[in-house]
Amino acid sequence: MAGHSKWKNIQGRKNAQDAKRGKIFQKLSREIYMAAKVGGADPATNAALRLVMDKAKAANMPNDNIDRAIKKASSTGENEHYDEITYEGYGPAGVAILVYALTDNRNRTGTNVRVAFTRNGGSLGETGSVSYMFDRKGYIAIERSGLSVDEDTMFENVLEAGAEDLETSEEVFEIYTAPEDFTAVRDVLEKDGYNLAQAELTMVPQTLVELEAEQQEQLQILIDKLEEDDDVSEVFTSADL
Repeated sequence: MAGHSKWKNIQGRKNAQDAKRGKIFQKLSREIYMAAKVGGADPATNAALRLVMDKAKAANMPNDNIDRAIKKASSTGENEHYDEITYEGYGPAGVAILVYALTDNRNRTGTNVRVAFTRNGGSLGETGSVSYMFDRKGYIAIERSGLSVDEDTMFENVLEAGAEDLETSEEVFEIYTAPEDFTAVRDVLEKDGYNLAQAELTMVPQTLVELEAEQQEQLQILIDKLEEDDDVSEVFTSADL
């Protein structure tokens, strides 16, 4: 994990995500619906539902929206069904791109994703073509402002909590966990009184690709086009933005 920082990418894209908040809520509602439909409406016994609820709350999604999606999944006679699909491809300079989608129409989503790639300097690959370049990780960020904890102490704390690694910058502590340990580590850190600025399961590239300014702009347009699609849930890249 050494040398990798998600925090600058998260901060750099925050304003753009704020502008798309309505669409983000729509996508999160779909994820909540599916998690509750498959695993039940109680987040205490449904880890997948709890994770997506945490994700929704981090996006400042109103509780009423969350409750409606759960109630909809619990209603009898509900016939909606969504498939989870992963698309893999390449962007400018060979940047690896993973696209996660939740769709009720595979043909529509596949066509839209392919068009987004081909019209914006990318190419859609075969299944398995880039997924091996990423690792599934739990990711937790704790901002250092106002904290009196030094790096050595934080490192001891996160290891005791069960984390795998800690990256430190002037602004933030970035903590990485195995996927199966994420919830436990997050809960321990919250219990210890840390305010978590970000906590999620994510895909971390094993190697980052540096881009020229023009390539970065082209890649950002491609990412924006993919994320504008109602069926696309998440987009991950190996770009060092």
